[in-house]
Amino acid sequence: MSFSMTGYGQSSLQFGGYKITFEVKSVNHRYCEVVLRMPRDWMVYEDVLKRKVQQHIKRGRVDVVINRERDEEAAAGLVLNQAAVKSYLQAADTLQESFGLIGELSLRDLLSLPGVMESREGTAGLDPVSPEVLSERLEQGLDQSLQSLMEMRVREGDYLGADLEQRLSHLEKLHEDMVELAPTVVSEYRDKLRQRLGELNDGTFPFDEHKFGMEIAIFADRCNIDEELTRLHSHFEQCRSLLRGGEPVGRKLDFLIQEMNRETNTIGSKCNHLTLAGCALEMKAELEKIREQAANLE
Repeated sequence: MSFSMTGYGQSSLQFGGYKITFEVKSVNHRYCEVVLRMPRDWMVYEDVLKRKVQQHIKRGRVDVVINRERDEEAAAGLVLNQAAVKSYLQAADTLQESFGLIGELSLRDLLSLPGVMESREGTAGLDPVSPEVLSERLEQGLDQSLQSLMEMRVREGDYLGADLEQRLSHLEKLHEDMVELAPTVVSEYRDKLRQRLGELNDGTFPFDEHKFGMEIAIFADRCNIDEELTRLHSHFEQCRSLLRGGEPVGRKLDFLIQEMNRETNTIGSKCNHLTLAGCALEMKAELEKIREQAANLE
């Protein structure tokens, strides 16, 4: 099973008089980078929530946004704390007089300040809860959005994996063609060289079979691609094994693709055969497409 690095998940929960929403999205990245944005007074839970993300995701940039809005039902029972408002206004006047600061508190600013709105029972804002309970609920909500994100990453990863396996099959077909053509390179060269020498020989020089054989042996050694073809076959098998496994494969695939490119370049430079060179060129083009797709895998 392959996992894409692209995904999106969302969840929400009601807690302590607030509606808390969790939004998680991930994109391609070389490493695992978690960026978390949430209310300032909850930043104490940042490390715990980042570790929760890292339990699910091993690679990619993950943006986590946690918002809270006062629950409508809870807000219906709120009353204005006029004493708190007066205290805030007096503090603002003192700051202006003492430090020469410029600016005024708007209605929105006042309503967002702690203690300005209270429940009818006298409890302000968020219902008092222990840090442990709040941390547990935040982890629970984040976990739900991560599950949604992982489902999307799995679907996208399955699509990418199927596409890569199809492209690997094309590479294997090209590899089979190369294996069949490789033994004919030397024999074709030998026949063409013998024919050319026969056409050039006007009887002024003797034909030396020994030197001819040495020339063919040197050519055969120089254009031999058996080792490169064997390594390519091994790389194909490793790629399939990675795609069908359950571990992150992006970096390993990237390394294998580099190795396959290296072997293909060597074949192209050594083969000295038009059809083989064409196969190598087509293989390089397909490897580039595989590299682009593999860059999206975790």
